[in-house]
Amino acid sequence: MKEQAAPAAEQRIRVTGERAHRVKRETLGIPEQRKHQEKPASPMKGRTKPSGTRERTYRFRFYPTDEQSEQLSKTFGTCRWVYNQGLELRTNGWEQHQVSIGYAETCRALTGWRRAGETSWLQEVSSTVLQQSLRHLDAAYSRFFRGTARYPQRKKKGRARDSATYVRTGFRWFEDPERRGTGLICLAKQSGPLDVRWSRALPAGTHPVKLTVTRDRAGRYFLSVLVEERIDPLPPVVGLDGSAGGPKTVGLDLGLVSLVTLDDGGKVDHPRLLRHYRTRLARLQRQLHRKKRGSKNRAKARRSIARLYARIGGVRKDVLDQLTTRLVRENQVLVVEDLDIESLKRDRPGMHRRLRARLNEAISDAGWGELLRQLAYKAEWYGRTLVVVSRYFPSTQLCSTCHADSGPKDLSVRVWTCAGCAAVHDRDVNAAVNLREEGLRLYRLVAESLPTGKVPPPVIRAADLAECSSAA
Repeated sequence: MKEQAAPAAEQRIRVTGERAHRVKRETLGIPEQRKHQEKPASPMKGRTKPSGTRERTYRFRFYPTDEQSEQLSKTFGTCRWVYNQGLELRTNGWEQHQVSIGYAETCRALTGWRRAGETSWLQEVSSTVLQQSLRHLDAAYSRFFRGTARYPQRKKKGRARDSATYVRTGFRWFEDPERRGTGLICLAKQSGPLDVRWSRALPAGTHPVKLTVTRDRAGRYFLSVLVEERIDPLPPVVGLDGSAGGPKTVGLDLGLVSLVTLDDGGKVDHPRLLRHYRTRLARLQRQLHRKKRGSKNRAKARRSIARLYARIGGVRKDVLDQLTTRLVRENQVLVVEDLDIESLKRDRPGMHRRLRARLNEAISDAGWGELLRQLAYKAEWYGRTLVVVSRYFPSTQLCSTCHADSGPKDLSVRVWTCAGCAAVHDRDVNAAVNLREEGLRLYRLVAESLPTGKVPPPVIRAADLAECSSAA
């Protein structure tokens, strides 16, 4: 409904100036900005990140006490309420009064909500956490205006993720002098520190910049610690043609028979976690549907399913994390195909419904999006280059030996013979070799166009190169 109303709203004339201030003050109830009005205006001093550092998040599990758990549940609900109220305020301001409301106005509205008698319970939660919730709303609007996301939706209890973000003024950090990188963390509005299980230490000498507390469907609590860390790039890796000084390049073909196929013939098996746990999931789902809605037994059954899905997600992420780290350490240039995962999961005419469902389940179980995301940021961290070849490149149709185009092939064809040179190809290995050659061509094209001493960017996309050449 919001997406349908958005194009019509763009044709409206935006109200600005004194009239907009009057509408915000008198109709929408947004207080005026009174703080520092009598002082001369001065530029804000933003916090600058130290040179050469990168933002990195460390995730730990913690076990709150009953009092902390109750306070965190109240914080999650309050953040959700403030997000929804800010969304309603901004939506009504534009649809009814053609007034644009930003983050600053929602923050002033939050101050009025906290002072009002009927919503005075907002004062039981730290104001910085609620302001961060409004920042998340503002970021959602920015993604919508850029065209990369849908219009922001209301958060519903039980469906939206329970999370709260604390900035520097919302927590206290006491580092343990005996074990650097660990210590005590006390959140605002809480009397005692969190019982954090430090599975690894934070980088020595760093101070947490931001904390995000989350609670998943299985009832587990996690603490995401954002720090600014100096990550040293790995030494360059040279290929077998060391005399030419070429970077070691690997072509990666993502698939369902094998999760990843390398151009040298190596294959990484698909873990197929959903298939492994399919029987147990079906049994738990049947137990859930036999429970009465709203009962405690139904809630217990839902938590059992959530715990199993959490285990599946944890194992999948760990497998992908180890795989991507090994690939980035062993290669200088990594070449993948630009996959449109959502379109691959769409219905195709002529395909049976159950077969399509199984195929979509296998695509989701593979975690291609997470694998590509990890390769992108690890390439940036460690001085590698990820080349993303165009999705229209016929990697499975070209012969890697004579480069003859043999045309499209059905997914059931795993081995084929080239009609031009009679070479026998494994479908996935041949595609990985073609991707490597095309990715190396794009890499050299970018590297040769750079000034002396400049290194190629961490991510090279064929789509961006095509746009630059067409614009030129």
